[in-house]
Amino acid sequence: MTALLTVEKLKVSYPTRTGVIEAVRGVSFTLGKERLGIVGESGSGKSQTGRAIMGLTPKHGIVTADRLDFNGIDLLKASAGERRRLRGKRIAMILQDPKYSLDPVMTIGRQISETLRTHEKIGKAEARERALAMLEAVQIRDPQRVYDLHPHEVSGGMGQRAMIAMMLVAGPELLIADEPTSALDVTVQLDVLRIMDRLVSERGMGLIFVSHDLRLVSSFCDRVIVMYAGKIVEELAAADLKHAQHPYTQGLLNCMPEIGASRHPLPVLDRRPEWAA
Repeated sequence: MTALLTVEKLKVSYPTRTGVIEAVRGVSFTLGKERLGIVGESGSGKSQTGRAIMGLTPKHGIVTADRLDFNGIDLLKASAGERRRLRGKRIAMILQDPKYSLDPVMTIGRQISETLRTHEKIGKAEARERALAMLEAVQIRDPQRVYDLHPHEVSGGMGQRAMIAMMLVAGPELLIADEPTSALDVTVQLDVLRIMDRLVSERGMGLIFVSHDLRLVSSFCDRVIVMYAGKIVEELAAADLKHAQHPYTQGLLNCMPEIGASRHPLPVLDRRPEWAA
């Protein structure tokens, strides 16, 4: 499998008054045209890893790596202008909550069209046609009506579909989905995942799926990376997640509810100092 993305010893740190906070500590992995899940608790470094790849780390953050290569492009040496040209066109990122990701004063259609016109020299009419086609592709009924609505006029599920449409309309090669279903109802989650699965498969893209839901990742992804305290503690095939060897992964699995099983007292994850070493 040809690597679309290569990450070697990625580190993200933030200087503070009380010292340096190491959010990501030496993360390494490769990604081809597959679905890679990154799981772990809040604060484990999942989102920071995705933002570093996108070039969205805040200015006071420090990003270093032995290698951060996207399809032959050294992302660490790329200029700010080159990064902007990559974002949206070749690398896209779906964020957690459309309420905070979509511009509240712009219509949904205008935001999707703006993405296209930023990266391609096309007119307003063609941009509108492609935006409408993309809204239809993410299974939005009556795309003509939704095109002219503002984000506050649609439901959370529809807003997330609009966000997916915006991220995929320019045909990226790599999609980073940062807990894209965490703010949605369970039934809507399944609809959004089916849409993402179909579009990723049809377009032959690489997908990094960030989540804290182990069951979701095990059924949706091909491979899984488990992070703890900014480091990767285990990497395995998604189908083998229930056979994980690391005690942290086993602890996460043990904390999941089981129908028909006695869970009193509720299990508590026993964290060990050596996991963060």
